[in-house]
Amino acid sequence: MTVRIIPATLRDLSYIAANLRPEDRAEIDCQFDEWSPALLALTTLQGFAYVVELDDNPEAGFGAAEQRGGLWIAWSWGTRRMRRCVPGITEFFHAVLGPQVAARGAWRVEARALAANELALRWLARLGATQRCRLPGYGRNGEDFLLYDWTRTLGENHVPFSKAAGAEAVAADTDHCRQGRAGARSGLAGPACGQ
Repeated sequence: MTVRIIPATLRDLSYIAANLRPEDRAEIDCQFDEWSPALLALTTLQGFAYVVELDDNPEAGFGAAEQRGGLWIAWSWGTRRMRRCVPGITEFFHAVLGPQVAARGAWRVEARALAANELALRWLARLGATQRCRLPGYGRNGEDFLLYDWTRTLGENHVPFSKAAGAEAVAADTDHCRQGRAGARSGLAGPACGQ
């Protein structure tokens, strides 16, 4: 199976959003009054946005977008083949996406997950996120969510972004696969592409 991580496009993200696995659909459904695959795709093209292809088919989208100076929101969702994408996303997160976000001055990166989505909760912990609090009734139908984050304080870096080898590429504004930029603020493909 060929796994590639590439800059996201509206077409690929729309396809993934139209074919969401049940866990991701439930999480998205309760956060929006109304949404469509195209609207979700457009919303996530802000900041850094990537797609994981399995055998040339888009199966997962992920990225991070700045909400205000220093505060970023990380996101991911996919099709029923998402589990096969998780190892590549995890590696890319630490090697490329993290350094990109840190290079843009992130002090805090947040991620929210439906409290019932145990797979997402385990994955956030594996990514090094800290569970901060329960958000009772955060969903539009009263669903509970959990808030996770990565933070950086003066003199310390708890954002998992500095330990990655891709930081030099971000600083030099180059990419390892020569794939160019993604999203509204640009993004770089890195060493995990072509896995």
